[in-house]
Amino acid sequence: MIRLSKRLLYSIEAVLDIACHEGPAPVRAGDITRREGILARYLEPVLQELVKAKILKGVRVPAGGYYLARPAEQISIGDIVRVVQRTEADDDPLSGPTESALGAEVVRPFWAELDAEMMRRLDAMTIATLRRKGLRVLRSIRAV
Repeated sequence: MIRLSKRLLYSIEAVLDIACHEGPAPVRAGDITRREGILARYLEPVLQELVKAKILKGVRVPAGGYYLARPAEQISIGDIVRVVQRTEADDDPLSGPTESALGAEVVRPFWAELDAEMMRRLDAMTIATLRRKGLRVLRSIRAV
């Protein structure tokens, strides 16, 4: 079940920041922290999980940082959600037993369908799409 958390939002923001600031040099975690206001203690573990999942590529040199591991068009928000879901050890309320017939036959199936629909939409949304929106926002901020 998709659970909105700071970790999930930070993960999406970090990947989007890297996509918006990609260039010949890797994007440094400190720059993401400064631009997005994400504390380093939250950001670093998120970035490492995204590297393990092959969403990001980490470069370990003195001026190292992160690149997208594949084109932005090939990274869906659903990919990021799945990485974060694996790292959060939250109980899935849909998987546990219920003694209620209405819960078992109506409410839980409804939430399962809603969750599946949301994942379909998240899988259809790519970092490339969000990057286009993000670059417009960044241009408007710089123009002010």
